[in-house]
Amino acid sequence: MAFKSINPHKPSEVIGEYEESGEQGVEEAVSRAHRAFPEWREQTALSRGTALSNIADEIEQLFEEISSLVVREVGKPVTEAHGEVRRAISILRYYSQMVLAPDGETYPASTSSKDWLIARRYPLGVCALITPWNFPIAIPLWKAAPALGYGNTVVLKPAPQATAIAHRIKEIADKYLPEGTFELALGDAETGEPLVKHPEVAAVSFTGSAGVGKSVAREVAGRGARVQCEMGGQNPSIVLANADLDRAAKTISYAAMGYAGQKCTATSRVIVEDSVYEELRERLISAVEQMGVVDPEQESCQVGPLIEDEARASALEALEKGGGRKLTGGQSLDGEGFYLAPTLVEIEDRGSILAKEEVFAPVSTLLRASSAEEAVKIANEVRYGLAAAVFTEDLEEAMTIGERLEAGLVRVNASTAGVDYHTPFGGSKGSGIGSSREQGLAARQFYTESRTLLISP
Repeated sequence: MAFKSINPHKPSEVIGEYEESGEQGVEEAVSRAHRAFPEWREQTALSRGTALSNIADEIEQLFEEISSLVVREVGKPVTEAHGEVRRAISILRYYSQMVLAPDGETYPASTSSKDWLIARRYPLGVCALITPWNFPIAIPLWKAAPALGYGNTVVLKPAPQATAIAHRIKEIADKYLPEGTFELALGDAETGEPLVKHPEVAAVSFTGSAGVGKSVAREVAGRGARVQCEMGGQNPSIVLANADLDRAAKTISYAAMGYAGQKCTATSRVIVEDSVYEELRERLISAVEQMGVVDPEQESCQVGPLIEDEARASALEALEKGGGRKLTGGQSLDGEGFYLAPTLVEIEDRGSILAKEEVFAPVSTLLRASSAEEAVKIANEVRYGLAAAVFTEDLEEAMTIGERLEAGLVRVNASTAGVDYHTPFGGSKGSGIGSSREQGLAARQFYTESRTLLISP
């Protein structure tokens, strides 16, 4: 079955037309990757690292072309697209060196002082990488770079909306990798389901919605393969009475509305201590209303369009059901693209869908807390636990609250929407399932397995 990828700023522009891989295409891609694995596994770590470095060099040479494709295919503001492509390059170069780190440990043997007892790490085999459209180059590469670097082969299934970018990544990677090492499987559920069920897929790394992630985890774990799922959030930013309110309002407005709120780490809830609530509310309204909602190819763009009309309709439905008082925004914007005005909603009902569920749009809620303790309670009462932030000038208070927030990423006086590629990343509670975090040193734990070797001379 054919499908199209379109420009969300200008939906009449078709970026590309593609054929769904489906079950047969998945079978062929996995078979090629499975056949390529023994050769790739036997290459030296230096050779694999050099391949990653060469891919990084070519992406850097094509920086403007690839950045422009990111802007056009997923509607990402150009300044953010530039940042994402730079991150992808850095990720590749990071893992090109990390593969040269020690790959095991030695232990004293219990039988003889002449024996060698060694624990080393080995690649798993074929790894399926299921990625979203919102970070169309960084997320595929923060999964693929360590998987490939540690000796696995990969089958990437990108979101349909980011297919052109995935094709461009593969075109570049194929120049430096053996045939079959990096495969694509295109489409939606009709392709994703047979991929996660395939008996020759040794590991699945998934980023996407909570509902799909739970299904993936059950399927993969049920057949004894390795799985990790990062599944979004309902991320709070707590503003306490002693915070720098100007800084907090400016930081939170972009964390909530930047790239139309289409980040799993975007601020969904702003929880403000009572004594500064009105003051912060007015500053936040002003900051949100000043954000640039324009063509994402313009440098002044901060928000941009939603990925598709269905996403905008879903956000408007959530606003209708969620109640509360709209402080700003809440309506579609004129024009061809899928634009929604940045929306801030004041709510008292903490059971509202806006306070409980991820909207994935430029929508954030404002809630009042009587104290720092109540703010933490409100922050933790949702089923997600991906990212959280606290704004305060008191270091001891920041450390105390930071330890109590139930989230995989906690930031102080900073945006929830930010990830350092060399540190472990993942969520707690309903935001994450699996055996390991992504990125940094944690990636080796997921993409390799330990074997203990006893050598008796």
